[in-house]
Amino acid sequence: MSLEPFKIKFNTILTFLILLSGTSLLAQTDSLKLKNGNIIVGEVKSMDQGVLVIETDYSDDDFTIKWIEVIEMTSDQEFLITLEDGTRINSSVQRDPKNKSHVILHRNEEPISVPITDIVFLKSVKENFLSRLDASISVGYNFTKSSSLQQFTVRSTLNYTGRTWAFYSSYNSVRSKQDNTDEIHRTDASIGSRYFLKNDYFLLLSADFLANDEQKLKLRTAIKGGGGKYFVHSNKLYFAGGGGIAWNNENYTDETIPSRNSVEGFISAELNIFDMKNLDLISNLTVYPSITESGRVRSDFKVDLKYDLPLDFFIKLGFTLNYDNMPVAGAAKDDYVLQTTFGWEL
Repeated sequence: MSLEPFKIKFNTILTFLILLSGTSLLAQTDSLKLKNGNIIVGEVKSMDQGVLVIETDYSDDDFTIKWIEVIEMTSDQEFLITLEDGTRINSSVQRDPKNKSHVILHRNEEPISVPITDIVFLKSVKENFLSRLDASISVGYNFTKSSSLQQFTVRSTLNYTGRTWAFYSSYNSVRSKQDNTDEIHRTDASIGSRYFLKNDYFLLLSADFLANDEQKLKLRTAIKGGGGKYFVHSNKLYFAGGGGIAWNNENYTDETIPSRNSVEGFISAELNIFDMKNLDLISNLTVYPSITESGRVRSDFKVDLKYDLPLDFFIKLGFTLNYDNMPVAGAAKDDYVLQTTFGWEL
């Protein structure tokens, strides 16, 4: 029996594997130099909240490196880059031969030299949609034998980063069930977009939704439009504030109570601290002074403390508070929930 056909097949497969291997090696041409002198070669994926992610051929999992440990970087990839002063650039990153602490970026095809520490956000820009997505989901479950109390909770986010704008959304839900009592439901969600301007200013458009039994809300919808600014935008924390106009519509679980519509102003502040090893803290406070209902003030407050685990898993402790100084008859002025969940992020 002739072995020639098997030789041909073997040679074809070997050639394919060599080409595939070569393609992988060619793709991973980004290089980093760290403060301790180590050089890492691979494919840089992103840098956000002070942590850089790089994929290498010699590791099953991606490496995560503190950005402050990186002193030099070279990559021919195109990245979406945000600088500390709010400037947003699409560019490759090259080591500056004249200044080791700087990198060369290209703004409108013109090279500029900036300190590497001025880069606060970096994400590989690829054509596929998934490469620009960030998502997370976490769940929790509690059961108490007494009265058969069961509670199921979900916290989730979905974000997309474009060249000059960002999309964000969230969904949080709590369901409680106990013997001889009605089920308790609480859901809040949001969806919105920010368009980035010069000097870390931005425009915003969003919609917030809330349903909870404590305040007799079948559904509250608040549609907001306005603007804001990042006052601090560094590799340790983000702090932003904003304001604008909101339209508020409320429908109630008690069908005898008519729906409520109002125009409100809003002022918001957001703080994200991430230079705490494996801990991240993000909080948001929004206050709504009513324009059409004299004396009415609402507020929403959220805070999440997240502890990162291996393989993109995490444990999250979340607290949400909703306050209304003029609720409908029989409803509470405030409602709050404390959630402990375990989850995974993309």
